[in-house]
Amino acid sequence: MHRQILNLLLARYREAWPLEAALVQRFVDFVAARSDCLLRSCGPGHITASAWIEDHTGELALLTHHKKLGRWLQLGGHVDGETAVERAALREAEEESGLSAFTFQRWQDELVPLDLDVHSIPARAAEPQHDHWDVRFWLRAGAGQPLVLSAESNDLRWFSPAELRSVTTEESVLRLARKAASLRRR
Repeated sequence: MHRQILNLLLARYREAWPLEAALVQRFVDFVAARSDCLLRSCGPGHITASAWIEDHTGELALLTHHKKLGRWLQLGGHVDGETAVERAALREAEEESGLSAFTFQRWQDELVPLDLDVHSIPARAAEPQHDHWDVRFWLRAGAGQPLVLSAESNDLRWFSPAELRSVTTEESVLRLARKAASLRRR
C-alpha cells in the first residue's frame, strides 16, 4: 500500500515517455522487490526525489553546487519514508533553495515525473556504495523569492540553457533541461 503512489507515478511516466519503458520496468521491479525502498536504510539502494526548478518565466534553471559531490546538480535528496515522493521532492527543493512558492508542472493535467535516473553513490565513511533511484519532478518557482544557500551546497544559482552547458557535463542534468524544453514546446 505504501508504494501505491509511486507505482501510479511510474505508470504515468511510462505513458508519457514510452521510449523509456525498460528504465520504468527496472524501477517497477526494484520497488516490487524491496518493501523498504523508500527508506535510506535499504542497503543496495533506495528511492530519492529531486526537482528540476525553473524560474517563474521558465527561462532559467536552478542548480546547486553539491558540497559532497562537487558538481552542479538539480536539488533533491532522500524521501525518508515519504510515500508521496513528489512531497519529498518539494521538501528538498524548499530546504535546499530557501524558496517556498512552487507549482508542479504537469503533463496532460496529471502529475508525472519529468525524469527517472539510477546512479551510484560512492562509499563515504561508514556508508557503503549504493544506488539512488531518483524520481525527478518539474517545478516552477514563484517570482520574487530570494535564494538561501543551504549547508549542503557550495553555491546555488540560476542558469540559462546556454550557461548550463558551461557548468556541467552531467548527462542526467542536461537531459532534464532537454525534457523540460521539449514539454514546453508541446
